[in-house]
Amino acid sequence: MDSVRVAVLQMVSGDDLDHNLAQAESLLRQAAAEGAEFAQLPEYFYLMPVDERARVALAAPVEAHPLLAWAQGLARELGLWILAGTLPLASEEPGKMHNSSLLIDPQGALASRYDKLHLFGFCTDSEQYDEAATMSPGRQVVSHPLPWGLLRMGICYDLRFPELFRLEPAPDVIALPAAFTYTTGLAHWELLLRARAVENLAFVLASAQGGHHPGGRRTFGHSMIIDPWGRVLARVEEGQGMAIATLDLAAQRKVRSQLPALNHRKIPVGP
Repeated sequence: MDSVRVAVLQMVSGDDLDHNLAQAESLLRQAAAEGAEFAQLPEYFYLMPVDERARVALAAPVEAHPLLAWAQGLARELGLWILAGTLPLASEEPGKMHNSSLLIDPQGALASRYDKLHLFGFCTDSEQYDEAATMSPGRQVVSHPLPWGLLRMGICYDLRFPELFRLEPAPDVIALPAAFTYTTGLAHWELLLRARAVENLAFVLASAQGGHHPGGRRTFGHSMIIDPWGRVLARVEEGQGMAIATLDLAAQRKVRSQLPALNHRKIPVGP
């Protein structure tokens, strides 16, 4: 396979679950209509509430989760690989959830699950975030073989931990659904995304929240698709929208041959 068409979807989710799902469905249908074979929703696409505990209230075991069933139905109908940004899955810790990215194949089967490893904490005079108060961290790195290459899964704050993406086997594609804050996104979002692409000679798919949410929270947006040379192939600035591009897999193989940096590594990165 020499190419694949992919879409990253940007939202400005609020505290109305049904409205958020309707917006997500509209974007997924648009992606399929424009020829995407893979579409990626942002972190928290289903809900961005004032009180973080509202998401915990929706947590359920993965096999019985109604939001997973919703995404599976759309994947089957549209014949589309869907990465369901993040969904709230049940945790063994009372009052907490796993913030989990779920990969669904075009037949509607759950192909892979990744629980967010690194939980965001940020505190200034005007902003405070502590994901560990409502979330349990994941325990393992997750990769999944797609028809066009190996996908490494990450979520938002994971972007700041390059070792997650350096583990063997080297990923061909990195998926990063996110809800980066405006403050940290303005400073670091594109810089970190392009660095992850270049150092891994991998495509990076970054789908984000991009606007103002209930309670005064603002997210940075700038969803983008980046090639292994660090070039931005497509992007959405702010607001709801879609970035779509064709990944040139033959060009990736060529650049990895011309610059075999992945084979030149001297310091092993273990699990």
